[in-house]
Amino acid sequence: MNAAVLAIDGGNSKTDVALVAPSGEVLAHVRGPGSSPHFLGIDGCADLLDGLVARAAAQAGFEGAVGVADSAGAYLAGADLPGETAELTKALTARGWARETVVDNDTFALLRAGTDDRDAVAVVCGAGINCVGVSRDGRQARFPSLGRISGDWGGGMQLGDEALWWAARAVDGRGEPTALVHLIAERFQADSLEDVIEGLHYGRLHTGDLRMLAPVVLQAASEGDAIAVRIVERQAEEVVVLVLASLRRLELLEKPTTVVLGGGVLTSGNDLLHAGIRRGLRDTAPLAAAHTTGSAPIVGAALLGLDRLGANREGESRLRASFAQILSETDPRGPVGSAAH
Repeated sequence: MNAAVLAIDGGNSKTDVALVAPSGEVLAHVRGPGSSPHFLGIDGCADLLDGLVARAAAQAGFEGAVGVADSAGAYLAGADLPGETAELTKALTARGWARETVVDNDTFALLRAGTDDRDAVAVVCGAGINCVGVSRDGRQARFPSLGRISGDWGGGMQLGDEALWWAARAVDGRGEPTALVHLIAERFQADSLEDVIEGLHYGRLHTGDLRMLAPVVLQAASEGDAIAVRIVERQAEEVVVLVLASLRRLELLEKPTTVVLGGGVLTSGNDLLHAGIRRGLRDTAPLAAAHTTGSAPIVGAALLGLDRLGANREGESRLRASFAQILSETDPRGPVGSAAH
């Protein structure tokens, strides 16, 4: 086994894989497509990750992906239920990348990227929405994050779906006028909203593309469109509800607690959205301090690996600085610009 940490952050739209030395030096970093087992299945997810690990190993000068690290941590969108996590752990452990392999939801990588506080909550809002809370006594607050069937509302897909619903009603007179009508048509490069609806119905357009409407909704809300404002305000309320539920379950309402916000929707810099979150937390959980993470989730995945090796603060600082440089070159939108969850 090589003296290294293998870190994986797997989202719906992209996957980051890194090899990191115990000193915090980044030995390799590669990026590939989304790896969620919800879309690829367990074996498909494992195959995709295996290819990326092999690329990272080659970049670091190692001989093959087997035994590439002391410790591997894969933090994946789609590792939502205990059964899924157990199956993924079995499948990824069988690849032989490391002496130990830890698999968990990608919200844990976001949480560690944003803070090392032991009482903390993280909300990721990208293609979907999820939340995790931890307390210093080891308890966790988690959510299934399976969409509407598990009580979720929000994320890029939900925002897009909601925007299209309101726009369709505006076109046929059932709803009030909204700029979303022409903005959605423009985003799909269609002549009209009716063409978008027909394209989705006949399969010429993919329903998964609705998540690309999230920036359209945020833009329209910033420009004062009443429908878009209501959608964004609803998103802010849902973030607050997740945080509040986590704090209650962990008995942290009366304690200062860090709240880390991440994912493309929450890192978009939309003032209306963040004002709604701040206002909601001020009214319901005044001791909770929310901030948008300045580090990508792959940083958190790597830090969790260094934590398992007992690395010091100097190693964490070196890793954060290295990734800041690497990711600024990899993604021109910045380290947290991804819409992935």
